[in-house]
Amino acid sequence: MVPPLRALRWLVVLPLAWAACSSNETITPLVTTTATGSGGSGGAGGSGASTGSVGGAGGASSSASASTGSAASTSSGGGAGGAGGGPAGTRMRIVAANLTSGNSQSYDPGDGIRILQGVHADVVLMQETNFGINAVDDLRQLTDEVCGTECTMARGGGEIPNAVISRYPVLDSGVWIDPQVGNRDFAWARLDVPGPVDLWAVSVHLLTSNASERNAEAMALVALMSTMVPPGDFLVLGGDFNTTVRDEPALGTLAARFTVTAPYPVDGLGNGFTNGPRSKPHDWVLVSPALHALGTSVLIGAAHFDAGLVVDTRVYTPLGDIAPAQIADSGAVGMQHMGVVRDFLLPGDRVTTGGI
Repeated sequence: MVPPLRALRWLVVLPLAWAACSSNETITPLVTTTATGSGGSGGAGGSGASTGSVGGAGGASSSASASTGSAASTSSGGGAGGAGGGPAGTRMRIVAANLTSGNSQSYDPGDGIRILQGVHADVVLMQETNFGINAVDDLRQLTDEVCGTECTMARGGGEIPNAVISRYPVLDSGVWIDPQVGNRDFAWARLDVPGPVDLWAVSVHLLTSNASERNAEAMALVALMSTMVPPGDFLVLGGDFNTTVRDEPALGTLAARFTVTAPYPVDGLGNGFTNGPRSKPHDWVLVSPALHALGTSVLIGAAHFDAGLVVDTRVYTPLGDIAPAQIADSGAVGMQHMGVVRDFLLPGDRVTTGGI
């Protein structure tokens, strides 16, 4: 439950954010738009593009889970906050999802949707956010299907947009310009998560071209975050980084704001790579040190994954624990990557004693 004062702040801040947009912007609830302007809440240094949102503010989920710790572990015992008791708090699940399939970089085929339904995310950092003809009703349907009717989407622009989908109230949202590419931007949302600290969630899709250009994108992100994100707030950066090794220069650059070191999320067989052939670490959920300290095992059924989970339906057992996901979903024609799941225990007013 959002405390009364924080609920009041949400009601006040969001209209102010709309009012701050330049006159050629259209930002209204239940409508997704992306319009460029100057200043406003969109970004630093003139990158003031801003996104509309689809949906309403959601409450805390009771079906989330958790991540950090050692390499993947699957067992019948409860992890931190798992069966048998654990720390008090609200469990929050964050998922990076470049899970489009088919030939159109779209969620229309349904494979990625089923995977997201199976892991019950509270915050989804989505790439290639295309569905139907991307009309308002289409994006509302996509949000409902992957998160629930109480959830909100903050979507960027371009041919293959990034998006943040949240079960928690969205206090503000917008885009930051990616200096290296024109068909997507960096989509961000400031979320009123349980507890006294807000979460800034940033969804990105870095270039495939080369490590140098990815590092330039990382440098731009660090500079934007230093300007825009209050130092006391939580911060998560996630999505498809297209990194080929764990020690790429971009990761060293992002270490200025995030914990980038091992252990890393893995599947039940211990594989942490996330591209289709499962040979490269393309996808990440990186968090600021203060949020990293709140990480806890991802709990799904009787299994726990101490450092987080890489979801590959071809190897996940028992598959029924992530229903309605199907065994062939992660290997579907045109499937981009695997999902990455991390969980955190936030200070809150209730105790969570299990996963999904």
